[in-house]
Amino acid sequence: MKKLLTLAFVSLLSISAMAQQVDLRKKISVSGSAETEVTPDIIYISISLKEYLKDNNSKKKVEITTLESQLYAAVQKAGIDKGNLTINDLSSYAIVTEKKKNPDYLASKQYRLKVSDLNKWNDIIGAIDPKGIAYTNVDSYDYSKIETLKKELKIKALQAAKEKASYLVEALGDKLGSVIDIQEVNNEQYPQPMYRNVMMMKAESADMAGGPAPEIDFKKIKLNYIMNTVFEIK
Repeated sequence: MKKLLTLAFVSLLSISAMAQQVDLRKKISVSGSAETEVTPDIIYISISLKEYLKDNNSKKKVEITTLESQLYAAVQKAGIDKGNLTINDLSSYAIVTEKKKNPDYLASKQYRLKVSDLNKWNDIIGAIDPKGIAYTNVDSYDYSKIETLKKELKIKALQAAKEKASYLVEALGDKLGSVIDIQEVNNEQYPQPMYRNVMMMKAESADMAGGPAPEIDFKKIKLNYIMNTVFEIK
């Protein structure tokens, strides 16, 4: 009998504890959003230069040093800091090794350039011997003030949620209390850049000689944040 009474008492305590954990506050759940689009101002472009033979004559080789000089001169003319142009050390090492094995080896080198304006890139690529360009493409891109922009949008989305909750609650004659829960939904979009004319510039294509630089159509970075919130109703 004592055991039964003890079990019954423990059960009552458990039920009482569970009842105390139930949130009986009146609540309202709303979401707010904020979005914007920005044009990338940090663009990383890769370019590969390759030696070639003029008129397929082995004695008329356009050296990689000549092509490299053209690239450096174009970058300097465009007003871009030389620190924004880097060389792939592996490609440089391969040139020395292969030339020792085979004097007729056509060397190639890969570079990575950081620009903020694609018009400058078109000027740069247009100043290089087109037959010496193996390929060029966009590696990645970003926006310099992206973190500040993200913070501002999240705050705006949260404020929009609070404003919505406030007028909905006041419409019923109640007052909005403090926030109980906040959940962030991230809808960032970094679309891939699209080339309007050509995807790659190839040295093998004779049609590229003297032709225009590739036009790159950048879609803007779209930032969209949704804040799901829960507010107490007083």
